[in-house]
Amino acid sequence: MASSSDDNEFVILVCSDPDSQIEADISDEGIVISTTNFSTWDFPSILSCRTFKIQAHRNRLIEESSYFRGLLSGSFSESCLDCISIQWQLETFLNFVRCIFGFRLDITSKNFIPLFQAALYFGVEMLLMQLKSWLSEVSLSKDPGLFQIQLDDLIHIWNFGLEHDNGFVQETCASYLARNFMWGMSSEIFKDVPYEFLLLCIKHPHLTVDSEKHLSDALLIWLDSNTEQLERSSKTGCEFFDILKQIRISLLPLWFSAGKRSSSSFSELANESVDSIFKLMKVTPTGSISALGDGDLSHLRIRLTEYSERVDLSRCPQITSMILLLSFLPNTHNSYLMLRKAVKEFESNLEQADGTNCQFTQRLLPTLSFEGVQEVDISGCLKLPLEDAIDCFSNSFPFLRKVKAAHLLNFKMMTLYRLIQKCSLVSEVDITVDINPLISSQVSVVSSSSAVISMAPNRMYFLSDKSSMESIYHLGPSLSNITKLTLEGRSDVCDSDIQYISKFCVSLCYLNLKGCSSVTDVCMANLICRCTKLHTLLVCHTSFGMNSILALCNASPSCINFPTAQFGKKPLDSLASNLQLLHMGGCKCADEASLLELLSQTQMLKSLCLRDTNLVDNALCNFSGSLLEMLDVSNTMISGAALNFVVQTNPGLKCLNARGCKNLFQPENTKKEAKFSSPYACEEHFMEFGKTCRLEEIALGWGLSYFSLQDLKPAILSLRELTVGLGGALPEDALRLLPTTCPLLESLVLYFQVISDCIIINIMTSLRQLRTLALCYCLGDISISSLNLSMPNLRILKLERVTPWMTNDDLVLLTQNCANLVEFSLLGSKLDSDAQCIISSGWPGLISLRLEECGEVTANGVSSLLNCVALEDLLLRHNGPGIQRNFILEAASKMPMLRHVSLDVCDAKEGDFNLPDGTDRYSLRSVKIARCKSTRCNVGSHFTEAQRKPVHRETLVLVWNSKNIVRTVVKERL
Repeated sequence: MASSSDDNEFVILVCSDPDSQIEADISDEGIVISTTNFSTWDFPSILSCRTFKIQAHRNRLIEESSYFRGLLSGSFSESCLDCISIQWQLETFLNFVRCIFGFRLDITSKNFIPLFQAALYFGVEMLLMQLKSWLSEVSLSKDPGLFQIQLDDLIHIWNFGLEHDNGFVQETCASYLARNFMWGMSSEIFKDVPYEFLLLCIKHPHLTVDSEKHLSDALLIWLDSNTEQLERSSKTGCEFFDILKQIRISLLPLWFSAGKRSSSSFSELANESVDSIFKLMKVTPTGSISALGDGDLSHLRIRLTEYSERVDLSRCPQITSMILLLSFLPNTHNSYLMLRKAVKEFESNLEQADGTNCQFTQRLLPTLSFEGVQEVDISGCLKLPLEDAIDCFSNSFPFLRKVKAAHLLNFKMMTLYRLIQKCSLVSEVDITVDINPLISSQVSVVSSSSAVISMAPNRMYFLSDKSSMESIYHLGPSLSNITKLTLEGRSDVCDSDIQYISKFCVSLCYLNLKGCSSVTDVCMANLICRCTKLHTLLVCHTSFGMNSILALCNASPSCINFPTAQFGKKPLDSLASNLQLLHMGGCKCADEASLLELLSQTQMLKSLCLRDTNLVDNALCNFSGSLLEMLDVSNTMISGAALNFVVQTNPGLKCLNARGCKNLFQPENTKKEAKFSSPYACEEHFMEFGKTCRLEEIALGWGLSYFSLQDLKPAILSLRELTVGLGGALPEDALRLLPTTCPLLESLVLYFQVISDCIIINIMTSLRQLRTLALCYCLGDISISSLNLSMPNLRILKLERVTPWMTNDDLVLLTQNCANLVEFSLLGSKLDSDAQCIISSGWPGLISLRLEECGEVTANGVSSLLNCVALEDLLLRHNGPGIQRNFILEAASKMPMLRHVSLDVCDAKEGDFNLPDGTDRYSLRSVKIARCKSTRCNVGSHFTEAQRKPVHRETLVLVWNSKNIVRTVVKERL
């Protein structure tokens, strides 16, 4: 119908959705809305209709839309009409009209594509600009929560950009995924990312990953998930393999590269990576630049962007100060030239040939600052001079909050003081080392001596001027921001160090002193009095005792007068009343009375470990809390009644360890001082557990049976870790039902159980997510058929005294079926020296290997096992007298991450072993050498002569810390 001149200002748009499933309603034709009053638009009512009309200003449509410009002002017949039919998705078209008339839309990842399609079809530049602006802001925002696009939506948007040949959309999507790569790779649909999209993303300068390992893992997962697609694709395998070439293999952790040498898709790069890592480790300080050649050094740059929040260099022994500095320079050719020039100029003026006292002014180089980085992990970076690293971090990570430097003996307390001084915002520090294997309460010492060692640090030769380390003890009035401090295993930490910490770390909330055997009880008590904000205390295997408990149980903040203080008072503001986590396993200095007082005040505890303490029923039953999630009372004298009382009052309990409690299901304590009695019979305790808890981890021994497991069934449906120890007796029926009783099990450890092939086969076929399997000293008839099943998820396997029949052929089969092991323990078998090659080629990424009484594995020496370059723990005992005298030194040099070695003199080819000193120990923390004596063994009258067998006599234990080496001889076999 022709329009009159009076009505020419407006046009009616009759809108309908061709794909709508809404049935037509006669009233739909009467719904009319106008662009003159958007406030009256009722979106739910409008969208409930199949068709509606919009009265819109003709000139506005012509000005903002090329579609309507051509339709309403051209030569089309429709240009004379005042009513135009539009078929489009209704909600999108409503938003499209609102945009034309000046409204800024609420754009999301869900409506982006429909709006973009409408903007392209109707030719609305204003809407295109809004959409591009939104996508650009999402990509560039440093707040990942401000604009969040789900990965499936991002893939759809990318495909849309590819389909419409829109480079802006593709580039922006790649930038978004690159910036949020750690988030993207954790998604289940990461495997659906198109190859071109993924390749563009990992080449993007904004690619942000915590480490090269994370990038490698993501790409390998993607490749494994797209194998069939790659085979069907017209692209060659080499083209897809190019995606792995983007990995900077020189910066991968050694254990990761070593483990991937058996990977079909990564083996070549893994071998290159291992070679590159060892090449970098052999570079001397004075040759670090010249050895890298004159080419591009980008492959040695740690990935750092303005979006980086975490830098993970853990277990990368090749990382040096030079690599750090290189990563902090602008990625330009001029920067490399400046670095080389500065180093060469300094090399000409070296004070010492080894470069240990070299200094180099970092201020001469244009280093970058990465303000987003809040966490750094340099655990196991053996070649990294820590003082230099701290200077680097203080300059380039100004907002650093967390530092983890585990397993670095050269991280001394002096280094910690320097870190506190240089990086003032750091609030969490973890400098864990392995706990001394000598627990004083568990060994009988024959002799012990210590000697101060001189461990020359592997110094580099640059970084800023160093102030005298003595001045670090005097930080002035400023206090540290440290709230979480982990000193686990630091036997070199003494009372003076703790006094310093208590003085300058008054905001401390979390303290881990586990294994700090040199710290006295009085010193810990003083620290507790000063650090009144403590809510987490881990003091296992320390002198933590009555003085420390007094400090916890008395009012704060004033220090306690220990000689006159006494138990019995229960102040409302005691530190004990605020504790959330207390682990004091093995602390024998705490008597029954002090434990009772402590537990009566710890009502806020969520995690409690009293393993190997003087815990009895009276103390446990005085526990006043109801929030426990973890409880460890293993190897104590508690009864089932007392344990049941705590379990009932703590319904949120998730982890329970009561292994080794011989009285657990004996009649409860009947001593006069006992104030608790249980209404339940011993056999009913498990039933009460089942009614109360929903456990995720449990370790039990004495009292565990088929019936108790059935009673526990409601509590263990979500169980992930199960350990059955000495005293537990699970018959075949119970073990057969285990996969259905505990379908989510990831760890299963069985000691002294009766097992069979059918049981093991049932477990391995049903529990496909199992990561840890330990069968130790179990009885029964099992064969290789029980291990002839693929278990790709298994990471830890212990077979101790359960496979005496195992031969090399069986071991080959095991390496094929359990291809991803990182820890393997085998005790008792019939292997020969060829087993070394089977192990090193089948499991090249092992970090723990323990072989004892395994035939003749070491009868001809140890050579192939040295190819397991990532080993951290190695035990070889009674496997054949062929181990060379210098084996410990050779193993330490060829396995740079090796921290623990355990041998037996019986296997020494020349009757003894050379022991390392401070300069050639590499990363060794402890060496244990057992000695045997020969004794006659009466094996029956039918033998004409009695046989002689080796019997353990003593064990020599060498333990290093940052100050000295302790040499101890004990009676036990450690």
